[in-house]
Amino acid sequence: MREEYVDELDDTLDDVEPVVDNPAELYEHFRVVVDKGQSQVRMDKYLFERLVNSSRNRIQKAADAGLIMANGKPVKSSYKVKPCDVLTVMMDRPRYDNDIIPEDIPLDIVYEDNDLMVINKPAGLVVHPGCGNYHGTLVNAIAWHLKDNPRYDPNDPQVGLVHRIDKDTSGLLVVAKTPDAKTHLGLQFYNKTTKRKYNALVWGIVENNEGTIEGNIGRNPKDRMQMAVLSDPAQGKHAVTHYRILERLGYVTLVECVLETGRTHQIRVHMKHIGHTLFNDERYGGNEILKGTHFSKYKQFVNNCFETCPRQALHAMTLGFVHPRTGEEMFFTSPLPEDMTNLIDKWRNYISNREEL
Repeated sequence: MREEYVDELDDTLDDVEPVVDNPAELYEHFRVVVDKGQSQVRMDKYLFERLVNSSRNRIQKAADAGLIMANGKPVKSSYKVKPCDVLTVMMDRPRYDNDIIPEDIPLDIVYEDNDLMVINKPAGLVVHPGCGNYHGTLVNAIAWHLKDNPRYDPNDPQVGLVHRIDKDTSGLLVVAKTPDAKTHLGLQFYNKTTKRKYNALVWGIVENNEGTIEGNIGRNPKDRMQMAVLSDPAQGKHAVTHYRILERLGYVTLVECVLETGRTHQIRVHMKHIGHTLFNDERYGGNEILKGTHFSKYKQFVNNCFETCPRQALHAMTLGFVHPRTGEEMFFTSPLPEDMTNLIDKWRNYISNREEL
C-alpha cells in the first residue's frame, strides 16, 4: 500500500488540548497509510519526519492528549508503526475554518469541455489553499469560473485539481469537472500513462546529452522545508526523472525533463541531486551564483538575470492524457513564459559576446 497524504499538518499541533471525550467531534487533519516495506519505528519519530512545522515534542503532546490514532484507536508516542497502518491526527476543529470561496481571478484556459479544463498557470499563483494561503489561489479562481455550473462543488474532493505544480512553477494543469473525470484522470497519473514534459534552466554544464535520475524522495532530515533524495531505500517515495539537453549556454544549461513519477519538488530535487540546481531556485540554493567567474561584471549580469526571472526557471510545457469520456488522446503545449524566454535570451547574448572577445 502506497503512502498517501491528505495534506501537510502545518500548525495543527500548536495548541494541543486535553483528550476529547467524544471522538465524533474530532476532525481529521492529517492521514498517512504506512508503506508495506516500512520497518517498525516509534510513531513520534515516524511522524516527525513527515510533518512540516512540528517538533517531536509537539507530536508527543498530541499523542498524550489522545489526538493521534493508528487504525482508528488512540496511540502513545512509543507505539511502533507497522506496515499498512493508517495514522491520523485528529483535532477538535475542522482543518480549514472557511470553505473555498469563488474569487474573480483571471484564468488562462487552454481547453475546456463538459468534463475537464486545461489551465496554463502563471508563476506566483498558489495552486491550492493551505497554511497562510487560504485565498487568492488557483482553486478559488476555478470556483469562480465554474460558479454557475450546478454540478461543480469546489469543496467536493471528488472534483477539481487532478495534480499540482509549485507556486513559482508555471505551466499546464488539468482540472476535472466531474467525479468520473477525476477518477479516470487520476488513474492515468497513478499508472504513469500521462505525458508531462518540463523545461528548466539549471546551473552548470550537464555532462550527458540525456539521462535518467532515480532516487527516493522524502523530507530532508537537515532542512524540513526541503525535499531530498534519501540514501535509505526504505524511506521516501520512488521517483524517476528523464532528461535531455536542449541548449548549452555556458554556465547554465536548458534541459527538458520528463516525469515518470510525480513527487513533491521532483525535478528541483533530482536536478540538484546530480549537481545542477535550478536557476534562481531560492529554496534549494539556486539563487546564488553556483557556476562562473568571480568578476564583478559577471556577478552583475547574473543578478540582472535573477531580476529578469525572479523564481525558479521551471515551466510545465506539455501535458498529454486520454480524455476520460471520449477516449481521445489529447496533447497540449504551453510556450515558455516571457520571464523565462528573456532569461534564456540574456544567457545567449552573454555567450555570444564572450565568444567574440
